[in-house]
Amino acid sequence: MASNVRQLEERLQYQFRDPELLSLALSHRSCGSSNNERLEFLGDSILGVTVTDFLYHQFPQAREGDLSRMRSQIVRAESLAQVAKKLQLGPELSLGPGEMKSGGQRRDSILGDTVEALIGAVYLDTGIDAARGAVNNWFKELLAAASDAQPVKDAKTALQEWLQQRSKPVPQYELVNTGGEAHSRLFTVSCKIDQVDKTISATASSRRKAEQLVAEQLLSELEQEL
Repeated sequence: MASNVRQLEERLQYQFRDPELLSLALSHRSCGSSNNERLEFLGDSILGVTVTDFLYHQFPQAREGDLSRMRSQIVRAESLAQVAKKLQLGPELSLGPGEMKSGGQRRDSILGDTVEALIGAVYLDTGIDAARGAVNNWFKELLAAASDAQPVKDAKTALQEWLQQRSKPVPQYELVNTGGEAHSRLFTVSCKIDQVDKTISATASSRRKAEQLVAEQLLSELEQEL
């Protein structure tokens, strides 16, 4: 259990009805079978849908790929650890002797998992509205940073900048096929990038849309390979 529950709850800006949920959320698996892994699983889902909902309404013109990239920046391990450090969770963790000795209370992965576990604990304690409120409160700086960011770039621009930052050649787009009826033409565009051995194609109702779509798909693949 936290060394000073009242002070911790003040930092969390949330008071638990069931103190055992708070204790469980702070218990790493190195403590034994009674640990926070299931709460972490629950909190991860709530965090994802809360951030997704925020971005969807905050950026009504953003494309799916752009929203996914923005969400990944907010819910990534480094961001979760940043939130945990702001809440000063490290000294409150319950760790096994081995993890304690190796500095587990400072490890980003453990700190981030604890944040997700706490979200899950809040949900079980008082429900989804309280859990979403906790996310909006604890992540408000990260959410504000997303809101203050420059307008989301279109996929072709984002792909070209991604490649230029890594000294890669610019992408080459080619119209490889047109089809469909006169009133519903379909355009297939391929995109090739030299030096990275990548060629991908996409089809849409206009050449411009097909180029944007293929750029988005290719950028997504490249980012996943990092």
